[in-house]
Amino acid sequence: MPIIAKNLIKISGEIVATYDKYGGINRIDGSNLPTVSNVVEILDDFMQILLPGYFGERVPARSNMLFFVQRTIDTLFLKCMDEFTRACRFSCKFQDSSEEACEKFAEESALKIAEAIPEIRQMLKMDIRAGYEGDPAAESTEEVILCYPFVYAIATHRIAHEIYKMEIPLIPRIMSEWAHRRTGVDIHPGARIGKRFFIDHATGVVIGETTEIGDDVKVYQGVTLGALSFPKNPDGSIVKGGKRHPTLKDRVTIYAGATILGGETIIGEDSVIGANTWITSSVPPKTLVTFQEQQKYRSLER
Repeated sequence: MPIIAKNLIKISGEIVATYDKYGGINRIDGSNLPTVSNVVEILDDFMQILLPGYFGERVPARSNMLFFVQRTIDTLFLKCMDEFTRACRFSCKFQDSSEEACEKFAEESALKIAEAIPEIRQMLKMDIRAGYEGDPAAESTEEVILCYPFVYAIATHRIAHEIYKMEIPLIPRIMSEWAHRRTGVDIHPGARIGKRFFIDHATGVVIGETTEIGDDVKVYQGVTLGALSFPKNPDGSIVKGGKRHPTLKDRVTIYAGATILGGETIIGEDSVIGANTWITSSVPPKTLVTFQEQQKYRSLER
């Protein structure tokens, strides 16, 4: 046997040995989990239905639209049911349930997310319009849909949020993290976002799980809506749950690089938060918050 082949056999044995030694990062003999590739396919199907002609295959003539949508919905339903079932088997909520109960819940949830598509499209249309009206550089809504990364990010969030509300694990996070990779926008699927939401330039925005955002809110690049601190259990582990992220009321504008932290932090209606500000307490309605630093210059010559 060639030396390289012997070395590869030896390496394979060493790798297998790590599966027992380093537990917790293996799923050997466990139930199959949802896969990123399958969830991305589900997102692709959603995008075809939400924005036909902009995502996916070429859309047929209007006279054939019903056939096109029915075909896509049928495929989407079956894919959702399969991945939802995998996710439910992983969930503690279903560990003591029968296989039939898990599949029934997945089937009902797949139907619910399909039924939510008309409302999601309505919300998405308002988001896109907000992007067009909120950026003087935008020349058409078509340009916004095709060129502005926030559209894919918010469309993904609107889908993932509905699945999150159904208490299906893993799937919403896989969706949100895929959109994060693609757009640079990190929105946890638990965040509650109102109508006509616009992220200008988009890149680097972080929106935490318990964030609440009202209507007509505009956010610029690099904004963080995060947690201030994490209480801990007696054993030192972080306490899960609770309101950890801020609330933005209607018609708030947040400029680039601002950081707003804390579950008790509320930004009042019609307030404007200036660039690079650091906020850990509530701001009254109709308030302008800015950060100005007097820079001092000195010579580098010794």
